[in-house]
Amino acid sequence: MSEKSSDNDVLVGIVMGSRSDESYLEPTTKILTDLGIPYEISAFSAHRTPHKVEEYGRHAQSRGLKVIIAAAGGAAALPGSLAAWTELPVIGIPLPSSELKGVDALYAIAQMPPGVPVACVAVGSWGARNAAYLAASIIALSHDGIATSYRAFRDNQRQG
Repeated sequence: MSEKSSDNDVLVGIVMGSRSDESYLEPTTKILTDLGIPYEISAFSAHRTPHKVEEYGRHAQSRGLKVIIAAAGGAAALPGSLAAWTELPVIGIPLPSSELKGVDALYAIAQMPPGVPVACVAVGSWGARNAAYLAASIIALSHDGIATSYRAFRDNQRQG
């Protein structure tokens, strides 16, 4: 269950716990597309398919990924599970998919044990957007073209 950008040099891996979470990630993919950042989307469950999470995390860097964005609701184990298998930056998006409206996911992602960091953004669509911008700022450190597009976005914000 993986979709790739048209560009072969995928830089961001977006992972969700279930295909039912895909609508939450539309702002993320729109921003990455607007900034010219190639990405792929996959659905793996930390609880139902942990072997796929391990395989993805172990091979992400060797495949050329620079950042992983992981979206999860409820217990939100996916971002931390991925972080356990890679040294790449992992950005967790807490999703409001449970009765607790994402507060449970927020705590699960933000309270990672020392040594296995996961960046945590806001719950829901604000977090989905900020995850893309955070990924862009990380990748911009080593990719001039993305640095230019991200800088233009930020300059435009300052003008507005």
